[in-house]
Amino acid sequence: MKILMVLTSHNVLGNTGKPTGFWLEEFTAPYYAFADAGAQVTVASVKGGQPPIDPKSDDPGNQTESMERFKKDAATQKVLANTIKLSEANSKDYDTVFYPGGHGPLWDLVDDRNSIALIEAFYDAGKPVAAVCHAPAVFKNVTHHGQPIVKGKRVTGFANSEEEAVQLTKVVPFLVEDELKRLGGLYEKGPDWSAYAIVDGQLITGQNPASSGPTAMELLKVLQSR
Repeated sequence: MKILMVLTSHNVLGNTGKPTGFWLEEFTAPYYAFADAGAQVTVASVKGGQPPIDPKSDDPGNQTESMERFKKDAATQKVLANTIKLSEANSKDYDTVFYPGGHGPLWDLVDDRNSIALIEAFYDAGKPVAAVCHAPAVFKNVTHHGQPIVKGKRVTGFANSEEEAVQLTKVVPFLVEDELKRLGGLYEKGPDWSAYAIVDGQLITGQNPASSGPTAMELLKVLQSR
């Protein structure tokens, strides 16, 4: 199994001047789920090199088992510090693609031509695509047979109520839940901050940081059933 993980390179939260990036747990939990299952994992980011970690995701109250493991794991730290450029990734080299969230993707990956083309290439080849938390936003401009990729599909992603809870509703360029609905996605969610993952055919989505590990496990099940 060869898995591509794609991270944001964007590090400023809208016009607040505050730092953002990807959410650390949404990288570490899936990464270790994949690695422990024996998958070969390649990590890419828009600009390559070390992608920005949202400092909030590393707050003392947000620590998880996979994050603690990461902090003692020099090899994986090195992988993260040396991501390949997204423009160099080819869907033919991998069985699937997984997008961790954090607020960063809302500003770069959503409109990134390489990302859009990559997701379409995976999907058109019958390969599963997965995204968690804010990352289902990367499907905004992705089409399949001329229609939005999420149209008519059961999907989840960061809920409006969760965005309100972190008080960023007015800062983000759009709300993930609203956008998925606007595109014709059949949006569902679990209780705020609880794990919730959905598989609909080749499309696998998770609601929030707690959903990142479960979303990765669902993706592995889809891959192993093939």
